[in-house]
Amino acid sequence: MLSTRILAAFQKHFSATPLLVRAPGRVNLIGEHTDYNNGFVLPAAIDKEIVFAVALNNTSKARLYSYDNKAHCTVELTGLQPGKPHWANYLKGVVAQFQQRGITVPGFDCVFGGNVPIGAGMSSSAAVECGLAFALNELLGTTLSRMELARIAQLAEHEFAGVQCGIMDQFASLFGQPNQVVRLDCRSLEYEYFPFDTQACHIVLCNSGVKHSLASSEYNTRRQECEQGVSVLRRYYPEVTSLRDATLAQLETHQAEMGAVVYRRCRYVVEENQRVELACQHLAAGNLVAFGQAMYASHAGLRDDYAVSCSELDVLVEAARALPGVYGARMMGGGFGGCTINLVAPEQVAAFVAAMQAAYQQQLGLKLETYQTTIVGGVSALEPTSIPA
Repeated sequence: MLSTRILAAFQKHFSATPLLVRAPGRVNLIGEHTDYNNGFVLPAAIDKEIVFAVALNNTSKARLYSYDNKAHCTVELTGLQPGKPHWANYLKGVVAQFQQRGITVPGFDCVFGGNVPIGAGMSSSAAVECGLAFALNELLGTTLSRMELARIAQLAEHEFAGVQCGIMDQFASLFGQPNQVVRLDCRSLEYEYFPFDTQACHIVLCNSGVKHSLASSEYNTRRQECEQGVSVLRRYYPEVTSLRDATLAQLETHQAEMGAVVYRRCRYVVEENQRVELACQHLAAGNLVAFGQAMYASHAGLRDDYAVSCSELDVLVEAARALPGVYGARMMGGGFGGCTINLVAPEQVAAFVAAMQAAYQQQLGLKLETYQTTIVGGVSALEPTSIPA
């Protein structure tokens, strides 16, 4: 059991009795590339998680141990700066955010490790940030809200890992609820839960196993293209401050001025926001078939209009579409690799996995790794009594 191993590692390296915390990774059922356009997303916390053991140590240093890397790092907690090893930056960034809020962070010992696959689009970095933020909040008695902890974790990633992420990943890790997905308004940060019956439908992730080098540069380009579209619309509609405010009719009216590429990028975002709203209605009505059709439409938009898919992801989605018991499939995350997310009837999951592995090997000569996940609650403390001796 993961928590048992982390606790044992802490007891091996340090002497105190630690606080134990679990922080889940996340999936996003629909609503891709909408977060930085002030739109809607529909994530859920999943049962792949990072577990922390943390205790104050009466020094001015953080003594960190990455269980998965089998690596130590000791950090002086004054004048924090990003550096080597890279994995420690996520933790240092969280401490720096507490300090920027005027909170003194004393020395602490920390062991962490988990089973969130790295690079598969399940937000292992957000789980690391949120887990430590939650643990420090508990140990220091700072009573910060979960939303404030999400902001701390997001800014840690901006400033110490150099990734200008939206807040969805950190939000999902902290605000997850069992058997619920959560629609987040990325502008107002208002949110609403919708039931997701994991008995009627399983979430299966198919990891393409690739990450094309285009990913980061094209991500920044997409942000710029969306901003270009907004700047055109604002000349005519001052109320349009992001694509969240735009309509398809407005885009079509000014299509020539935007140019074909910017128009397609903006059209995808506006349509994807509409799909999230409709998908929530389908969930509330228990209509998984209609929800799945929205997922396929999302993937088509990401492939054709937003142009962030790749041949490996497209092969996986088309292979899934042909199989019995599959409600829907689409690429998940920034694109150019990573995972597809698939909604599959429980009795068909084993056959689905076998068929997908065979199709991926046959069509691309690649081995396919899959993960079955359930939807769980957000970051929480673990009671030592619940951990086997």
